[in-house]
Amino acid sequence: MCLIVLAWNTVSGCRLALAANRDEYASRPTSRLDFHADAPHVLAGRDLEKGGTWLGVTRRGRFAAVTNFRGAAPVPPDARSRGLVVSEYLESRDPPQKFLDRLRLQRSHYRGFSLLAGDTRELWNYHSPKDQLHRLEAGIYGLSNQQLDSPWPKVLKAKAALSKLIDTNSISAETVFELLGDRSRPPDADLPDTGVGLQVERRLGSIFIDTAGYGTRSSTYLTLRDDGEVTMTERTHKPAARPDRHFVFRIDVGR
Repeated sequence: MCLIVLAWNTVSGCRLALAANRDEYASRPTSRLDFHADAPHVLAGRDLEKGGTWLGVTRRGRFAAVTNFRGAAPVPPDARSRGLVVSEYLESRDPPQKFLDRLRLQRSHYRGFSLLAGDTRELWNYHSPKDQLHRLEAGIYGLSNQQLDSPWPKVLKAKAALSKLIDTNSISAETVFELLGDRSRPPDADLPDTGVGLQVERRLGSIFIDTAGYGTRSSTYLTLRDDGEVTMTERTHKPAARPDRHFVFRIDVGR
């Protein structure tokens, strides 16, 4: 997952509205959004190479998403897949803070990542390279491959676009997917310097990435309404576009 924008307790009648693009190599095997056979309460895609996921929600109202950290950092020789953090959170019954406090003690087992983890009452962000954990207040947030709300052009643009959809009461799956499909690249002067070189920064600078062999594999729109209705829609792009997958179910928001 390389770009997430979300509104937490800022949309009328909706606790969470989250839009995300997952960027990955086209050759990496992936299963589409569905309830997991071995964890039927979990709705998520699955990385078939390592077994984890990048974004998911449960019938209990837990949700989580992870992005990789782009920057120089030591790599543990026996590093676990960062996607397993999301899967393990979704399958856990621990409150978010308790789960994250335990994760902090294990952060050296992973390459750097940023995690969003929440439920019907609270939302937390954990950034492993700096071991930073904090609970989010109501607002609009953006996350790519750095810290939450790092002012990368794609993050700023996506947050502004989401804010406009909310302000004009025009937020929907179609308008969110239009937002996530923006292929325009920012000027070189605005690009971050993460140590990968200008040519790569250019290719990774757009909201939607479309390069040979690597790019935006899928886009997802997730909402959790105040009345307990959960909707999750996935649109796939690579290796080939397929019909959208759309799920709707209800949870007990009082739990």
